[in-house]
Amino acid sequence: MPDLDLPDVTLHYEVIGNGPPLMLIAGMLSDSASWAPLVPFLSEHFTLICPDNRTTGRTFPQDAPASPKIWAEDALALLAHLGHGTCHVVGHSLGGYIAWAMASLAPDRVQSCTMVASAPLSLFRNMDLFRSLVAIRRSDAPPDTWLRVFLPWIFTPEFYQTPGAIDAAIAQSLAYPHAQSADAMAHQLTAVATADPALFQARPDVPMQAILAEKDLLIPLDLAQQALNGIPTEVVSGCGHAPHWDAPDQVARAIKRFTDSH
Repeated sequence: MPDLDLPDVTLHYEVIGNGPPLMLIAGMLSDSASWAPLVPFLSEHFTLICPDNRTTGRTFPQDAPASPKIWAEDALALLAHLGHGTCHVVGHSLGGYIAWAMASLAPDRVQSCTMVASAPLSLFRNMDLFRSLVAIRRSDAPPDTWLRVFLPWIFTPEFYQTPGAIDAAIAQSLAYPHAQSADAMAHQLTAVATADPALFQARPDVPMQAILAEKDLLIPLDLAQQALNGIPTEVVSGCGHAPHWDAPDQVARAIKRFTDSH
């Protein structure tokens, strides 16, 4: 269980595979384990570096200062700690913001940036959703309630048609030993809500692409393409907000094709 001791946090990370370094940055409410479906498709080609962002997983304390800039600085510190001068970066959802921030802060260290189900936009609706989820978790509601409210935003209607699929997903989430606490979730949400918008106003000077999901409710396709403003995009059909779960082979091909060209 490798950890990196930084001045105000102990950063947990996983390193998997062999090849050029590729950092995978998880999204909101997620940690390094969220990349599991993609790992078999990429670990034969890359050394995958998967940190637990502050407020998540096995990175502690979970109330340490956090922001997209701080998360990006942690990722850059981890890259240096592992002895890599540069790497390719892939970020899902909030992880896409962090990848964008990495590329903005240190363009000489980011060979390419891929945003998955992510774009430089802020939707008040999403923030309201996450605040509501925190409130549910802090209430007397059964522990699966907030997941039953949240997962329709992640999975497609077709996923729900498979008997037992949603109950299995909820059971797996509740059993995960490193699940984010309600307080850590609230802290992460505050960090996102108070992020400096200037960090995302200018496109980083690195090769960039976005992999978007056709049926994404959290980051709607049309709004994402507009916000990306000419950044090349690939749309994964039939997928919700987590295309690396719904179609990991297709997402992996898009990542490898792009990194191979840069």
